[in-house]
Amino acid sequence: TATGGVVWARADRPARMIVEVSPTSSFRTVRRFRGPLLTPDSDFTGKTLLHGLPSGQEVFYRVVLTDPDDESLRGEPLAGRLRTAPVTRRDIRFCWSGDLAGQGWGIDTGRGGYRIFEAMRRLEPDFFVLNGDTIYADNPIQPSVQLPDGSVWRNITTQEKAKVAETLDEYRGNYRYNLLDENLRRFAAEVPQVNQWDDHEVVNNWYPGEILDDPRYTEKRVDVLAARAARAFHEYTPIAPRKDGRIYRVLRHGPLLDVFVLDMRTYRNANSPGRQPVDRQGVLGERQLAWLKRELLASRATWKVIAADMPLGLIVPDGPVDIEAVAQGDPGRPLGRELQFADLLSFAKRHRISGIVFITTDVHYAAAHHYHPSRAAFTDFDPFWEFVAGPLNAGAFGPNRLDATFGPRAVFVHAPPAPNTSPAVGAYQHFGEIAIDGSTGVLTARLRDADGQVLYSVDLDPAR
Repeated sequence: TATGGVVWARADRPARMIVEVSPTSSFRTVRRFRGPLLTPDSDFTGKTLLHGLPSGQEVFYRVVLTDPDDESLRGEPLAGRLRTAPVTRRDIRFCWSGDLAGQGWGIDTGRGGYRIFEAMRRLEPDFFVLNGDTIYADNPIQPSVQLPDGSVWRNITTQEKAKVAETLDEYRGNYRYNLLDENLRRFAAEVPQVNQWDDHEVVNNWYPGEILDDPRYTEKRVDVLAARAARAFHEYTPIAPRKDGRIYRVLRHGPLLDVFVLDMRTYRNANSPGRQPVDRQGVLGERQLAWLKRELLASRATWKVIAADMPLGLIVPDGPVDIEAVAQGDPGRPLGRELQFADLLSFAKRHRISGIVFITTDVHYAAAHHYHPSRAAFTDFDPFWEFVAGPLNAGAFGPNRLDATFGPRAVFVHAPPAPNTSPAVGAYQHFGEIAIDGSTGVLTARLRDADGQVLYSVDLDPAR
């Protein structure tokens, strides 16, 4: 936020978390925040809320873990930095992506590990939206994978990643696994994260009330698995604690940017062919949709970026007949889950809410989609863009087919020649970047590969 933030840490034994904050990297003057006790109950994780920080400034912090009974006994400090949100117009840059350690592609240190995080760190973004599939709890990691060229991908392995996650500790172990990567740890210390979840934090394509028929699972009730997964997600991500555990929220980043973080998983209805003429629940649920309308209407930011953990116009199947996302392949009037977004887009047009841009991941390739009523079966909306990034470190797939209901056009697509192309081919691992010019308000969207090379770029002018 403009005046605070959340610092996350994990200990290897019971400890008191202390965070010291300074305006300089020398830490000559510090402000001290006394954080929680890190205990086995939270897998030794904890968060400290910072407050009273200067807006729009770089702030240096260090985490010190002390003995719970004697704070003079201190561990080695770990330092990081963050930049608070501005309250006046200035340049803004953030990145987004998702899909980490999927399809059995884990940390191969011989190939640089999760090197895409280093490419993002070098851009010095103000923050990073981890757009979903932050772990792959349903994808075990094997010691090695044979590649098509005859070489071998060699994974770091752990006990928790040897099978699908079912217990709380196995879900926690998926987060611990990703933190073994040096690139990710360095990145996390320097770039604030905005976390949301999708399906693989629990199990592929899940929805509330589902009963699994996957023989790998002894616990078949998805609601039981989701509760354990949600606890691990909140323990291992720097999301501000809420009593209701809500993930959807809005982040105000000065007069030029608001980011609306969605949860398209927790409140959804069951996956189906998606042809219902009435669908109040959809993927958002009625309460979240009402919240999103209310917050968009209240926003005074030039740009309103909606971080959706699933794409709007791409057809994402769940088996031979059901659909997993929003679009269902019928190019006509909105049906099923499309109805919620038709309602949202009409609301935005009716209330003259401008500057809406969608960012998403999920489909494991990069794309830029432009939606326009002149191409659409449903026409009661203003044109908008959707930018697709990912994966961070997973198999690359795609491209998926577009549904014509909202008139999307694929302006750019970067997908691999074969499904499940490995991260060894870094050209098909992607992240997105949004840069907003503080003086003109122009938003530049870029799609980059694992080395940070720009694959696509477009400038969007603010509404006048």
